[in-house]
Amino acid sequence: MMNSGYKPYLNAEFEALIERIHPPSVSIDNETCKECTLVKVDSANRHGILLEMVQVLTDLDLIISKSYICSDGGWFMDVFHVTDQLGNKLTDEHLIHYIQQALCAGKKGAKAKAKSKEAQRGNLVDPIHVPTDQLNVFEMTVTDRPGLLSEVSAVIVELGLRVVSAVSWTHNTRAACIMYLIDDSIRGPITDPDRLSYAEEQLVNVVGAHHYIGERRRVSLSAPEMGRTHTERRLHQLMYADRDYDLCCCGDEDGKRKATSSCSTCCGVQVSIESCNERGYSVVNVTSRDRPKLLFDTVCTLTDMKYVVFHASVSSQGSLAAQGLRLDVCTQNKVGLLSDISRVFRESGMSVSRADLGTHGDQAIGSFYVTDSSGNHIDPKTVDLVRNEIGEKVLKVNKSSVWDSERYASSSTRSRVEDRSERSSLGSILWSQLERFSSNFGPIRS
Repeated sequence: MMNSGYKPYLNAEFEALIERIHPPSVSIDNETCKECTLVKVDSANRHGILLEMVQVLTDLDLIISKSYICSDGGWFMDVFHVTDQLGNKLTDEHLIHYIQQALCAGKKGAKAKAKSKEAQRGNLVDPIHVPTDQLNVFEMTVTDRPGLLSEVSAVIVELGLRVVSAVSWTHNTRAACIMYLIDDSIRGPITDPDRLSYAEEQLVNVVGAHHYIGERRRVSLSAPEMGRTHTERRLHQLMYADRDYDLCCCGDEDGKRKATSSCSTCCGVQVSIESCNERGYSVVNVTSRDRPKLLFDTVCTLTDMKYVVFHASVSSQGSLAAQGLRLDVCTQNKVGLLSDISRVFRESGMSVSRADLGTHGDQAIGSFYVTDSSGNHIDPKTVDLVRNEIGEKVLKVNKSSVWDSERYASSSTRSRVEDRSERSSLGSILWSQLERFSSNFGPIRS
């Protein structure tokens, strides 16, 4: 059969018209299931809509235990089984109303109305959705090493900058971090090109101080830009561009880490891909240990790889993958807060596997997932000492922290591994991407 060069014409105004004619329908059902709340969404279908739906729920720290996704022609239907972090149904009326408005973001003004309800739903800080028109954005993708987060934070303080929001991830010896900064003296962004260039140069120097020649790294400090950034989506893009998935770190018989360029069942992840050429799609089966935001990470990966999910069934049973002890921070915002906290963690032998920190007015609110320097559980006495130094009212142990009887696969000893050849098959890229999301993030050893 001759291949056709025809491509369908997509008109953005026509898609918007379809959404106005058939706006999303959202229902919150607490009657059907005894164990969870059902969030049902019917909407006109368009590219990226599934990611938007999952993004709304995961940004609220809700647990999605099951999901049924179906699209038929121009229509999209989805059912999410959700609970809060403690496994309870969603009963707060303000939260339910916020979800309904946020999922109906295609309606005119719905986004603005949903954002106005944030204070009512109790989420005072939003380190995920950040307006970048009044902030400088610092991004880095580098090799993880001890004290990295602490040293970068210290330089930011010396430059007279204040961290408004920060999120960091690590994986396969690589670290990615995004910080939103302001000049503390004027409580606004740096706009002078010379000073911006100088600040970036200092950050480049501290990041590159302990790196070997030829090691890949990316460090940037940018001027304000119009729009809003979804930080975790941006971190996905940074990690993907950094090709952190090229190396898969597994444990050998002695429990030590080793790096391989391809695996099929690493870290408990199993991915199989079947091609159905006669129907024009591929079937992807993924089995892994569950963890919060796993569905978001998976959909985000597929979206970034330019694939569309039009039918899916997601179900979780059993244990969650341990990510560390979650310590929540709530205190008066001040210059050097992140630097002070990360210094105490480092001096106490703690490693940060994930950090989310944001501000709301004069308050700084966030969370840190921590382990010991070897990736194992932290001694409760160490936690008490850290809380005493930082402040028991400032730093609290989150009640929903998930502990697992197995030790983390990650180790504090990292080995440098050369880049592998580029992968071209969907199976190897998708598997190596999904391995990152379902296994534990390695620690930022600050």
